[in-house]
Order: sequence, then C-alpha cells, then structure tokens
Amino acid sequence: MWEIGTVTPIDRDTDELVGEWLTLREAATALNVSPNRVRQMIRDHKLLGALREGELSIPAAFIVDGHTPKGLQGALTLLADSGFTPEQALRWMFTPDDSLPGTPIEAIRANRGTEVRRRAQALLL
Repeated sequence: MWEIGTVTPIDRDTDELVGEWLTLREAATALNVSPNRVRQMIRDHKLLGALREGELSIPAAFIVDGHTPKGLQGALTLLADSGFTPEQALRWMFTPDDSLPGTPIEAIRANRGTEVRRRAQALLL
C-alpha cells in the first residue's frame, strides 16, 4: 500500500491521460469543504492528488455534483492494496478497458463501481 497521504509529481503522459484537473482550492470549493479536508480525503484514499507544476491537483472526474462518486474510494483502496503507486492508480483509472467499456473512472461515474472493483480486486491475485 502506498504511504498514506502520498502526493507525487506526475509525468506528462499521465497528466494528459487524466485531462481536466482541479487545484486543491478548486476541489475544496467543488466539494464544499476546506483544503485541509481535501488533503485528509487524499490520505483516506477517498481521492488521489498529484503535483502538477508544483501545485497539488485532483482529477476533475473524481468530483461529481459536489461529491466523490460512489465506488471511487473502494477502487482506490484496492489499487493501493495491490501495490499501485498513486501515479499507477491514476493511469489505471483513466486507461480505457474494453471489458467495461470505457475507463474505470467513467464506469464509476456511471454507477458501475462494482464492475471496477472486481477488476481492481483481480489485480490482488
């Protein structure tokens, strides 16, 4: 499992794969919480954050209508338990999977989190 609260710089490919990002303050505003609460959510595997150009950022897809989508935390926890680094977890969440179809984050946002967790859990085997 990655160290609690780990936030690391990401490479350009991962940055482009994720697409739209929110700064720490933008994410806090979108969730109607303090920036410190967003940091706690990262530590609790409810969100993933990354350093982009020296600033903590969160994928915009991880916030829907002021909340994190149901199933996101379970998937992130399973990925951490599988030994994925935060960057590897981001890449996995945003890489298309023909068996879903689409990306795992798209499936989670479409309330198909169980399918995503099954695939993440298979990574533990």
